[in-house]
Amino acid sequence: MIRQMRRQLAGFTGGLAPDVYVLAWLDWCLNLSTRPATQLELAKDAAVKAIDNWSFAVRALEGKPLAPAEDDPRYAAEAWQHWPFNVYAHAHRNLTDWWQTALSAVPGVAPGNVRNVEFVGRNALEAASPTHYLATNPELLKTTYAESGQNLVRGLRHWLLDLDQAFAGAGKAARRSDHYVVGRDVAVTPGKVVLRNPLVELIQYAPDTPSVYAEPILIVPAWIMKYYILDLSPSNSLVRYLVSQGHTVFMVSWKNPGPDERNLGLDDYLQLGIRDVLDAVAAITPKAKLHLVGYCIGGTLLSIAAAAMAAAADQRIASLSLLAAQTDFSEPGELSLFISPSQIEMLEAAMQRTGVLTAEQMGAAFSLLRSRDLLWVPAVNKYLRGRTEKPNDLMAWNADGTRMPCRMHAEYLRELYLNNALARGAFIAQGKPVDLAAIKAPMFVVGTETDHVAPWRSVYKARALTRSSDYTFLLTSGGHNAGIVSGPEHPRRRHRTLTWTDPLSNLTPEVWHETAALAHGSWWPVWQRWLAAHSSPQQVSSPPLGNEAAGYPLIGDAPGTYVLER
Repeated sequence: MIRQMRRQLAGFTGGLAPDVYVLAWLDWCLNLSTRPATQLELAKDAAVKAIDNWSFAVRALEGKPLAPAEDDPRYAAEAWQHWPFNVYAHAHRNLTDWWQTALSAVPGVAPGNVRNVEFVGRNALEAASPTHYLATNPELLKTTYAESGQNLVRGLRHWLLDLDQAFAGAGKAARRSDHYVVGRDVAVTPGKVVLRNPLVELIQYAPDTPSVYAEPILIVPAWIMKYYILDLSPSNSLVRYLVSQGHTVFMVSWKNPGPDERNLGLDDYLQLGIRDVLDAVAAITPKAKLHLVGYCIGGTLLSIAAAAMAAAADQRIASLSLLAAQTDFSEPGELSLFISPSQIEMLEAAMQRTGVLTAEQMGAAFSLLRSRDLLWVPAVNKYLRGRTEKPNDLMAWNADGTRMPCRMHAEYLRELYLNNALARGAFIAQGKPVDLAAIKAPMFVVGTETDHVAPWRSVYKARALTRSSDYTFLLTSGGHNAGIVSGPEHPRRRHRTLTWTDPLSNLTPEVWHETAALAHGSWWPVWQRWLAAHSSPQQVSSPPLGNEAAGYPLIGDAPGTYVLER
């Protein structure tokens, strides 16, 4: 009965647990009610800001240009310096400042509840911003006047198309980008599918050089994304870059699961997505050690597999590279807002209805974390300005969402995020405990400065959990996706790098940041040189595509079929 009620409630909340936020607000209110001194300070601050609003409004009535908030780029346009719009903007700025102080200045509130009330408050304040409404935004009014309202007509057309898409039946596929078609514009590096099982296709890319490094590269991307984020446009493709540098590259392409895959768990992902793939690569490139590369949660799964291999004395690993991948989830960043027993139970109830977590549900959660950039600005541009932004390859990939099986996602959230079992040595994979300290292979770990999914300080924690005596940590500018998809040349990128040559020494993230050498440009060449240095000095002839005699015939051309599933 309780589960059924939770399932019905989840349908209204999108999987968010209302009690988490209600209890957080109660904690804040109760602590504030018992602290008269804090109440007095907040009341004084409110009075000061009210007087400031009134004084500003009087000065604005004089007709002289008056900037509402000089350090806020949203109000940089000259139109915001005139009454009444500068009054709206100034009042909203003061309101935002007061609430941000109020939500964080009350002693006694549990840290998790502070994060939750700040999250709710931030989104409520963003919703009240005068930049998001036609009547209170002078730039929108000017555009509407100049275009005789045609911008609103276009915006209505965009809204109706999006509404139709939102209420489309399950059998109606989402619109794809016309600019970046998979297999035509992106994911075009030549290769063959050499393995297909119920969960993955394995792509082996064709060589691009007369000879290659003896050790192939196996890349395991996250299953919450289509693999071709690492094989975007030819100028922006990590796969093409590695192949052009003389590497043999294999790529895992995850199936986009549906209700039939609802009972697949983490052990299935480990067996079908890692172990079966390793056997295939080993059969196609016999006697060669492998450079293993994991991106995001693909890197988390790969670290589990690497630890299990090390414990079993499996010597096939030449190196392990983790790209924006967490192994210690004690500080998961902003995603902690959605990680609590109640939140996970609510999410499980939502997933039980369809058997999967949909791409739309994931996208909505990430939009709430950065509502200004991911929700409000796109909505204003699309529906009020009547503009649709021409996508780039990364944006087109981002719109090509995937699902996650109910069982796997629940296990992942509970064991790794909520219980932090992997870092504590309590994680059980295929019936055996996983100890990351067993990993002694050379490691190259990459974090990104503005990562909201895997904060770099969290990614950095892998150093303390593993025992590699050849360990490099690199921090690059950019976010979770754009920082990794850097291209071989990028004038606006920078990176810091530091290498350890012993298994135990460590630095705090702050000391590491001060110590690590700063360089400008993309991190790709740095990593490629590291891979080359950890490969055999003598290059060899490229291996054949597939190995039919060993049970790995050529199934079809890259990019395969799983990546095309909706």
